[in-house]
Amino acid sequence: MTNKTHDLGHLNVLISGASVAGPALALNLLRYGARVTVVERTPELRRGGFAVDFRGHVHRRVLTEMGIWDEIHARQTRMGRQIVVDADGAPKVDLPSDMMSGDVEIFRGELAHLMYERTRDHVEYVFGDSMATLTDTPHGVDVTFDHGAPRRFDLVIGADGLHSHTRSLVFGDESRHLRFFDHYVAGFEVPNDLGLDRTGRVYSEPGRAIALGNYDGDPDRAGALLVFRSERLSYDRRDLAAQKRILAERFAGMGWQGPNVLKALESADDLYFDAIAQIHVDRLTSGRVALLGDAGYGATMGGMGTGVAIVGAYVLAGELALAGGDHRTAFAAYEARITDFAKGCQKTSGNAGPFFAPATERRIRSRDRMYRLLASRPLSAFFKRLTEKSATNIKLPEYPAA
Repeated sequence: MTNKTHDLGHLNVLISGASVAGPALALNLLRYGARVTVVERTPELRRGGFAVDFRGHVHRRVLTEMGIWDEIHARQTRMGRQIVVDADGAPKVDLPSDMMSGDVEIFRGELAHLMYERTRDHVEYVFGDSMATLTDTPHGVDVTFDHGAPRRFDLVIGADGLHSHTRSLVFGDESRHLRFFDHYVAGFEVPNDLGLDRTGRVYSEPGRAIALGNYDGDPDRAGALLVFRSERLSYDRRDLAAQKRILAERFAGMGWQGPNVLKALESADDLYFDAIAQIHVDRLTSGRVALLGDAGYGATMGGMGTGVAIVGAYVLAGELALAGGDHRTAFAAYEARITDFAKGCQKTSGNAGPFFAPATERRIRSRDRMYRLLASRPLSAFFKRLTEKSATNIKLPEYPAA
């Protein structure tokens, strides 16, 4: 039974986005009895996606209290070592699994489904729809949808990713908040021509890189990750053909597995393509609206974005419970507690592009020397602590027991 002092049964919350942050908040709010609706513009939850990892005692505490720590372990990738190779495929640097995959790693889509399964019987999920407008009033937020009937909610939470529609509606155009980091990243499924078994390979040329990995043990499938250095590009995010043309041009003549990867790209129907970027907003809340996860403090890759989103969802729900549903008090506490933590994790993401795709041959050699040293036995424990530093740099209060 929920403690009556912290019962949120009177609170009607709309969450925009059902990737990870949205279901995570829904799961945490359910623990306190809130009534939750999640609206998601795609027709169904997406499977697969990139693998995401958790590391350190903060992630473990949050996931344990959410009741999903053991289930994540049951569904984890069990990814092994990733090896930096030369153009002939010969190993140059051997990166241990905990350097790249944390304490436990799971596919992003698998994590979303896990939390969806835990909440779907008590949360209203609306797929294939999106907010059209929202009007913040003293008594609630009036929301219109692209397809559904207008409704009023006590609170609206934007958990709709790096290119958040909620953020655009309330906090202004994306151009005000997105900081570009001179690189683009793409991912899609390819045949497992190298016979990888829960291992990965990374090959870099100046300003571009290809990583191939098999995360699930399927002998036929692998995932390709492409990173390239670039000026800011203008393209339609819905035009997959145009994005494929960009990748084909940028990776023309690439060595190692380049030709095979570009051949697989031609028929890929699961292409992910985006800038390596971060979101920086002046504030995370406005009236009865708050931003969560990538919508408020996102990083395309390398910033532990999933871990930050999970912690943010836990904190936001916990502060609402502590405040008895008073959003003014709860939102202020959420913002004060999560902002520095999220910014600290974001700092690590600025290195993602240069790590995969150093700009020159000299920088490639320098990267290889550095990671060869960090992967050595004397320094491996130090490097593990270093990678956990940002993930654990938050002091969590004792929130009400649900």
